[in-house]
Amino acid sequence: MKVFDFNSAEDAAAARNGGPAMTYTVIRSDAGEASPENPILVIRKGTARRKTSVTGVFTDPVRRTAFEFHEGTKKAEFDIVLVDARFTALVEWLGKHRIPVQLTGKNTELGYAVWQIREMTSGAGAKLSAEDGFLQFMIGRLQESPAPTEDEVTEDVAEDADSMRLTSLQSISDFLQCAGLTLPANIRVWARRNLAVARSHEVSPEEKRHALHALSLMMNIRWKTDYFAPIDPEEARRILDEELYGMEKVKQRIIETIIQINRTHTLPAYGLLLIGPAGTGKSQIAYAVARILRLPWTTLDMSSINDAEQLTGSSRIYENAKPGMIMEAFRNAGESNLVFVINELDKAASHSGSGNPADVLLTLLDNIGFTDNYMECMIPTTGVYPIATANDKDEISAPLMSRFAVIELPDYTPEEKRVIFSRFALPKVMKRMGVRPEECVVTEDAVDAVTELFADVSGIRDLEQAAEHLVGNALYRIEAEHLESVTFDAEAVRALLA
Repeated sequence: MKVFDFNSAEDAAAARNGGPAMTYTVIRSDAGEASPENPILVIRKGTARRKTSVTGVFTDPVRRTAFEFHEGTKKAEFDIVLVDARFTALVEWLGKHRIPVQLTGKNTELGYAVWQIREMTSGAGAKLSAEDGFLQFMIGRLQESPAPTEDEVTEDVAEDADSMRLTSLQSISDFLQCAGLTLPANIRVWARRNLAVARSHEVSPEEKRHALHALSLMMNIRWKTDYFAPIDPEEARRILDEELYGMEKVKQRIIETIIQINRTHTLPAYGLLLIGPAGTGKSQIAYAVARILRLPWTTLDMSSINDAEQLTGSSRIYENAKPGMIMEAFRNAGESNLVFVINELDKAASHSGSGNPADVLLTLLDNIGFTDNYMECMIPTTGVYPIATANDKDEISAPLMSRFAVIELPDYTPEEKRVIFSRFALPKVMKRMGVRPEECVVTEDAVDAVTELFADVSGIRDLEQAAEHLVGNALYRIEAEHLESVTFDAEAVRALLA
């Protein structure tokens, strides 16, 4: 994409001879949010003296790269002097289609620095268009993306016109034209091919429907870079302490595994495999790690998956074909960087079906890309961090085990169970039920009785259920018998819970 500089005799002559007058200089920015200091574009001085917002249209880039300012019946045209490299295609698209917009900006030394663009309804004054949401969607994607390379800026992304395009196809086509560079290169190529299938009159309606569905799914995922910001070790420890009492060695091992992000700015080479008895908080740890990494998370319950096709999707040759659960997880998360919580990894091998579902995860765990049979495209997985849970590591295949940093969680000691019940489980249940501390009193010997009753039971789920039983009983007696408070001693606890 050539940028014309009218300080040069060659480009000035081109303008005088009726050639395209592209007046701006491209600036490269990775700013995630537009502001007067990091504008989307800058228009020549004089655009909007003493104004924060102006309305008008961008000119057709075939004629001139400028903004046509409208105020009542008056019109004035001002050249664009700077454009963020990520937004050049969007500015050209807005100009080509003569879309009315409102620009919000600030007068600076360089000119009118625009940091917001809103689509307006033509001829309706200051009324926002119904299509403004789509424009903001594209702007948001562009702002989240890094500055394109020189090769990407010059890439030809023109699409052939099609007068019979559906609205959804139009939106996808417009998105690819304006924000296609936010997609990985292989997905960009894949999208154009599927767009051609969806538009074609030479394929069956089923093929067109599948192509459109796949496009819609893929375009709604934010494809982010594999750069990860450093984590704060103290904040990481605080989050783990919130979710897990005791188990200091486990917490330390988790932080040691993920702290390498601070140096490499990439996810650790190995995911986490948390092995321990039921109810020891494995899933809670996984969600805590997602909070530490500041990533969305999604779950795969391997005990309910008995066929590899549930993960990989089915081929489009079938009428009822659909994407697999892994691809659906990307769609639900809305972005490519996420934590996969794989529950009960050891249960997958016990099911019969066409292939072991657990082995399908190998490509996901290797971070070399995952191919869904329905999408027919390799999905980048460098931003996926897997955390698996299991009760019995002997049921997990050696290839799968080798992809994880294995952390074994011991069961809680009786003293730890005592503290968890009195300081965490009981207050949590009372708060959820709306019971005040003075209304349900559990004595120290009653807490000891609860701990003794569940000393041989692994995990803490039974402790939480015991707290639920006690508080529920207290609330019932307060409401039914009109008591002010209920006190539980050891004898009352044994009578109620034994």
